[in-house]
Amino acid sequence: MTQHATRRLTMAQALLAFLKQQRVERDGVEKPFFAGCFGIFGHGNIAGIGQALQQMPDFPYYLVRNEQAGVHAAVAYAKVRNRLQTMACISSIGPGATNMVTGAAVATINRLPVLILPGDIFARRNVAPVLQQLEVEYTQDISVNDCFKPVSRYWDRINRPDQLLTALPEAMRVLTSPAETGAVTLALPQDVQAEAFDYPESFFRPRVWRIPRNRPDSEALRRAAQWIRASKRPMIVAGGGVIYSSATETLRDWVDRTGIPVGETMAGKGSLRYDHALNLGAIGVTGTLAANRIAREADLVIGIGTRYSDFTTASKTAFQNPAVRFININVTGFDAAKHSGLALVGDARVTIEELGRLLEGWQVDPDYRLASCELHDQWEAEVDRIYAIRNKPLPSQGEILGAINELSSPDAIMINAAGSAPGDLHKLWRARHPKNYHLEYGYSCMGYEIAGGLGAKMAAPERDVYVIVGDGSYLMMATDLATSIQERQKLIVVLIDNGGFKSIGGLSRSLGQAGFGTRYAYRKDGVLPGDTNGDQIEPVVVDFAGNARSLGAEVMDCASYDDLVAALQRAREVDRTVVITIKSDRYVGVPEYESWWDVQVAEVSEMPAVREARKRWEEMRARERYFLESGE
Repeated sequence: MTQHATRRLTMAQALLAFLKQQRVERDGVEKPFFAGCFGIFGHGNIAGIGQALQQMPDFPYYLVRNEQAGVHAAVAYAKVRNRLQTMACISSIGPGATNMVTGAAVATINRLPVLILPGDIFARRNVAPVLQQLEVEYTQDISVNDCFKPVSRYWDRINRPDQLLTALPEAMRVLTSPAETGAVTLALPQDVQAEAFDYPESFFRPRVWRIPRNRPDSEALRRAAQWIRASKRPMIVAGGGVIYSSATETLRDWVDRTGIPVGETMAGKGSLRYDHALNLGAIGVTGTLAANRIAREADLVIGIGTRYSDFTTASKTAFQNPAVRFININVTGFDAAKHSGLALVGDARVTIEELGRLLEGWQVDPDYRLASCELHDQWEAEVDRIYAIRNKPLPSQGEILGAINELSSPDAIMINAAGSAPGDLHKLWRARHPKNYHLEYGYSCMGYEIAGGLGAKMAAPERDVYVIVGDGSYLMMATDLATSIQERQKLIVVLIDNGGFKSIGGLSRSLGQAGFGTRYAYRKDGVLPGDTNGDQIEPVVVDFAGNARSLGAEVMDCASYDDLVAALQRAREVDRTVVITIKSDRYVGVPEYESWWDVQVAEVSEMPAVREARKRWEEMRARERYFLESGE
């Protein structure tokens, strides 16, 4: 019998030793897959993972202030690195673990790889119930970590040290798969983390996971080329898959040769530079007049790396041509099949290249190309107008975003996630490179911004990182400003004080509900005040500047647009995290540009404004479509 070399390690030590040896390769470029881990120690992981990290300093550990923020930072890191690198995230058991559930949802919904390692209750059970253990009457095989199952692409509980030998390769298979990636959760019972086992030495040899560029079915490609040649008003919807595939230059070349105009999703913004003549900008609910007008009459939609969210399709009202057909290029069959489209299941870059060869010499009608270019120019003029509003006494959000766009470094990264800013940024931000615009909008998670900025800066330390955050998101999760100071990862944070939830206040007013419960204001006659412009309220004043200063940031408190411009100019010279605070006019917004979002209005109400909103909703609801015809 052959004697195989072994290494006696605790489960936690073996886990880290394995992770250190995992590498990925695409297009001949190889790199380590894990750059370290974010986390917080507690009784559920300090003696296991904590001890292993202490004796393995070549697997860096970064102390965050909130476990959810750690996952957000890892998500942002993976996004900047085009899913080719990521971080692990560790926690104790109980609330430390469940704090990461929201982050897991962010990772999975955005198709970004993150390894989540929550501590778990004792596998040996004899000391149960332990501190922070959820007891269930009908089984002893459930813990709070079971909450991760619906938001993970792979989930396992390591009840014996030897189970790592089968669990970790499966975890890596999912993490490195372009089609299946997302959050991978391995629940680690606190006793098992510290138990030793004789692991085979071969388990710790370097392994390279090669990221394939799969090609679609040749017959599907041939039919797609036929559909494109037969179309009169085609358009491309560029999603995040274009950027993750590093297909931006390939897309630009194809657009130049064919003349097909492009609309961009939240994740796909930056697929083309903003000043490309056929880039019509954002599409859908938060879209531009250019993209939404072309979409309305399009007879063929070529979706590249998009999952067709309701914001992209304007709740299925964006594409109104009765004969519209869809060609969907996607690494997943699930997304490629949407809207009864012709599915090209494959990598975006190679699929565009192969379609390009089949379409050699074909172009759209010159008049259609010219009309698209003219719409692009009209939109650029509209952006100029909004950037230059100079609203008084408070600046509008549009001009604040414009100042950041114009005064930031051309190679910077801008981070945002939730509230009213994502919609305005999607319309107005002039993306100058594929990573210039970084929005977490798959889950639109409040609190992502500062932690995401930290992860982005760690992934691209050579770039300036601008974090745009509203007061609502800031109050939910500002504490990792301290982590950015601790790790000397400079962020430039622009905190827009809207006096409450601006986005939902505007939505509430559009539903006839007067912004109820969306202001930071004291009760009036025992009732929370509304949000109609001109309402007399007693605001709750928050000292955002003082708060940021207490966390270690350099603070610049602005009272006007001119103050903001001066602060943005000074911020680039400061050697640590800067927080710039400025109040905005919550009632001056950016137009909808011929689009709509389906938010159901109460069918019956005693409120006249709600009944009026219901009538408008019913009119727009009638425009929603099912795309059931394949167009064959």
